[in-house]
Order: sequence, then C-alpha cells, then structure tokens
Amino acid sequence: MIHNDVLRSVRYILNVGDEALATIVRLGGAQATAAEVSAFLRHEHESGYQACSDAVMASFLDGLIVHRRGPKGSAAPRPAGGTVTNNTVLKKLRVAFELRDDDLVAIMKRAGFAVSKPELSALFRDPSHGNFRTCGDQFLRNFLRSLAAHLRGAPP
Repeated sequence: MIHNDVLRSVRYILNVGDEALATIVRLGGAQATAAEVSAFLRHEHESGYQACSDAVMASFLDGLIVHRRGPKGSAAPRPAGGTVTNNTVLKKLRVAFELRDDDLVAIMKRAGFAVSKPELSALFRDPSHGNFRTCGDQFLRNFLRSLAAHLRGAPP
C-alpha cells in the first residue's frame, strides 16, 4: 500500500492536523515540517504532492508508538532503515493502538474479512519463517478502514 495512503488513514483515525503528524514523525527520529507532511497528505494528481519515503514512514510509525504509549525508558529512537512493508505497518499499528489478537479478529470481521488467529500470527512472523504470510494491500486497506470505525466509535 502506498505510504501516503497510510498517513492519510492514520491522520483520520487520530483526528489531528499536519503539525501534529510532523511532531509524531519527529518523535520517531526523523525531521519533518508541517509543510512536508501536507505534501505527503495530498493525492497524486494534486500539485505539490510528494511521495512518502520508507525512512519517513518508519519514523512516523515509531513516533506513533511513542505518541500513543509514551517513550520506552531512556532508549534512543531506533535508526530507520530498510523497506517498510504492509506487514511492518500492521505490526506497528498493532503495538501503537495496543491491539490483541481478539481485537484484530473483531476489527477484520467488522471489515468483512473472516480471519483466524493462526492466519493473523502468520502476518506477524519473521519473513524467513516457513509460515510467514505477506499482508496484501486490500487486507491493510480494510484493516485501516475498520480500525478507524472501531476507534472513532462508528456503528458496525
């Protein structure tokens, strides 16, 4: 899934502005201004659109965890590196919003996806594990939509 779409979805879930998103990115260890975040939030066909890089997305997700759960002791922010996949986004959102397996199953059921706990655990495994399963765009998109409804108290 495109990182810009994830940013827009999480912004809707949190109901915050550009400056708050920039602060969350900074909590994750990267530098971002409200203007840069505004460019990330634009759609591809709009002028001023800027694609969100893996480094910025990784910092945003780490910053979201710090924003929602507080800093982890005296630990410095982890260096952002590597590719941010749908599985990474799902893992970080699970940690940030403190979702358990039962919560994830209920959220996906609300989205119209019947998923079992073993299927979910396959999404959170190490990619080198034999039972690892890649999280698809459709799954993540429906998860984000249903998570927003769940957290904002929308009727099922």
